[in-house]
Amino acid sequence: MQFTIRGQQIEVTDALKDYVDKKLSRLDKYFDAPPTSEGYVTLNVIRGLHTVEVTIPLTGVVLRAEDRSDDMYASIDAVVDKLERQIRKHKTKLNRKIKQEGGLKTLIATNGAAATSQMEAEQVEYDEDNYEVVRTKRFTMKPMDVEEAILQMNMVGHNFFVFSNIDTQEVNVVYKRDDGKYGLIERD
Repeated sequence: MQFTIRGQQIEVTDALKDYVDKKLSRLDKYFDAPPTSEGYVTLNVIRGLHTVEVTIPLTGVVLRAEDRSDDMYASIDAVVDKLERQIRKHKTKLNRKIKQEGGLKTLIATNGAAATSQMEAEQVEYDEDNYEVVRTKRFTMKPMDVEEAILQMNMVGHNFFVFSNIDTQEVNVVYKRDDGKYGLIERD
């Protein structure tokens, strides 16, 4: 798998690139064929904290992990460990689903027939006079049930997740509440 490595407030040295490539190559053992999509690695240093964020878009799922620590190499190690746990969890869930739905051919036929759409998620920086969009993300929404959306939300480490509800064919949002439970936003 190919990764684009970029630094923010840090120069990405050859040693850092080699270390990131070496550590992320551990993930290759989880795939039968190397994914064709490109992964993204962002290395950042803010106030002495070394942050590593890795995003790997795959068919039907986006793997994302982030870690902050006092040492860049420790952050890289922690992110790779988090990604390995996510991949194992996703594969276990997928295998369980294949067994429940009567085999891989049935699962592929069902998911392949469902239309996927592009949606833009915008992260907006709020200022009193300025509503400038500082980042735009695009992703493919595959239809899923609420439980799978919550699992995906937890896997990417966000507190909300936009998804296409397989039961209602509508775009919904699940979110994590302050009390640790989950909420669902549906269109009226």
